[in-house]
Amino acid sequence: MSFLKKLFGGGGGSDAVEPKGEATEYKGYNIRPAPYSEGGQYKTAGFIEKTIDGVEKSYRFVRVDSHASRDAAADFAVIKGKQIIDEQGDRIFDSN
Repeated sequence: MSFLKKLFGGGGGSDAVEPKGEATEYKGYNIRPAPYSEGGQYKTAGFIEKTIDGVEKSYRFVRVDSHASRDAAADFAVIKGKQIIDEQGDRIFDSN
């Protein structure tokens, strides 16, 4: 069955990005978890978003941390997002 899903678009590759989760507001930023499945585990990933001078900025982060469930990976993505904000602030958008 998985072959048919992949053939007709029902399945993504092993590193396909899953839909963004609900935003968590933190210090004027929105953190949206977006873990993805890889090798039977979920990788920590997400987006940090903020409107600056009327322009919506977005920064995607991916970490090597693996989790047994999507919820655990999403929860950890919020923690990592907060850490990135605390360490770098608006500088995360400099390379975008």
